[in-house]
Amino acid sequence: MGQSGENMSDILRAMCEGSADAFDAFYARYSALIMGIALRMLGDRMEAEDACHDVFLEALRRGDRYDPQRGSVDAWLAIMTRSRCLDRLRRSKKLIHREAWDAEEASDAEAAAEEKVLSQLQHEAVREALLALPARQQHAVVSSYYGSKTHSEMASAWNVPLGTVKSWVRYGLHNMRKQLEKRGWPDGKSSDAGEVRK
Repeated sequence: MGQSGENMSDILRAMCEGSADAFDAFYARYSALIMGIALRMLGDRMEAEDACHDVFLEALRRGDRYDPQRGSVDAWLAIMTRSRCLDRLRRSKKLIHREAWDAEEASDAEAAAEEKVLSQLQHEAVREALLALPARQQHAVVSSYYGSKTHSEMASAWNVPLGTVKSWVRYGLHNMRKQLEKRGWPDGKSSDAGEVRK
């Protein structure tokens, strides 16, 4: 889990060139992240496992097109996973139920902020805003919202103070909001999740 983003980019390249060891390392590093997103979106373990399988196959097929300059491997996989899950929801005609669930969750201020970040990811403007973040902020936002990690878990895993993790998440969301404003979105105050996870 301690692999750097740059190292994971190298591992992705080696995996696409046929290295079984690289695939094992890549799977060990990202399976929990991908499964967490898929389970959250699909609500069914078998469907989520199928989606994970699809994402790893796509990473294997398209990994040679991954550009580290556009963002971390984590963000690339999070966006890919969300896209595959949306495809599955549309195919199974469950998207209406998902949207109804989202509307229910919006009554809770913290859940609304989190769901706003998730739902807006389908828009290209938000995707670009996420990928424009400095690497640490981007990794913190992705781990917090898509990896289902608490701030404390991230601080422990990365061996940094809890306050540092909270700052990365807070500044990451703030910078995303500024990027969105530049792209003509509303002022985005509702997307400031503050300290969603302690």
